Amino acid sequence: MAYFTEEQIRKAKEIDLLSYLENCNKDELVYEARGTYHTRSHDSLKISNGMWYWFSRGIGGKTALEYLIQVEEYSFTDAVEHLIKQKGIEKRYIPKRELTEKEKIDKLKLPQKSKYNDIVINYLTNRGISKDIVTECINNGFIYQTYPHNNAVFVGYDDDNNPRYAGVRGTNASRFMCDAYGSDKAYSFKLKSIIPSNKVHIFESAIDLLSYATLKEMNNEKWNEVNLISLAGVYQTKTDIVGSKIPKTISVFLKNNPDIDTIIVHFDNDNAGRLATKALQYSLSDSYKIIDDPAPNGKDFNDYLCNIKNINWKIKYEERER
Repeated sequence: MAYFTEEQIRKAKEIDLLSYLENCNKDELVYEARGTYHTRSHDSLKISNGMWYWFSRGIGGKTALEYLIQVEEYSFTDAVEHLIKQKGIEKRYIPKRELTEKEKIDKLKLPQKSKYNDIVINYLTNRGISKDIVTECINNGFIYQTYPHNNAVFVGYDDDNNPRYAGVRGTNASRFMCDAYGSDKAYSFKLKSIIPSNKVHIFESAIDLLSYATLKEMNNEKWNEVNLISLAGVYQTKTDIVGSKIPKTISVFLKNNPDIDTIIVHFDNDNAGRLATKALQYSLSDSYKIIDDPAPNGKDFNDYLCNIKNINWKIKYEERER
């Protein structure tokens, strides 16, 4: 696997899509009017004001890196490697002022809802997640199915019940994943306790969060009487954990919930998950009790749940796609 320095990754993340296409794939760029472009391959993928949005898919972002991963289906590693090989990309977009809170709320573009949720329900239950939990999340507006692509959307809300984040995940073997245009990861997918609680459980993904809730239900415990938060992916820490930033999701939740005194971390059993856990312990242990509680076996809590239920969901979906 290729290794990149933090500086290389930072530079790759700074390249906006318009600058990338103008310098590296100009034939793909079609000018419309008033500083707006679309791509030749996807005429509903618009580029304007330093942002891009693919209207037919309900996804978007700012950077060329996001475009390569979400549209061209590069892996993160391949996308970074591709971008750092490009020489002399001149930035066209100069960031404007910081958006107001209202502008941030209005900026989120939720993907179009389907009338149905059957494919999302089947996808999640085939991964071992409780149908009752999935149904309750759907009824409360936390999960829904998109039209026309039947992706699963996991919605995160602020304390005023405004949708601020939407994580989109494919429901087939492609394993498509992205954040909806305008998503604010400070408000990523979470399920708050229905009773006062001084603890919060933290997961890398919505799937792991729902898997943990299912395990509690299987043990006849109240899954909705605990705070469950997902980070929409493990956050990038420095190799030296000193100085690593706390994810916005966590810092915002802790600020808005001052009664929290215990953080239970359920990150993955891989190098990134272990390092991220150590970084949180280093950064927050002076103010909070930090408990490291990864899945007892498997890579994450969905692996663990599937092992208990003897489910191999990956084979099932690969066979369905043939």
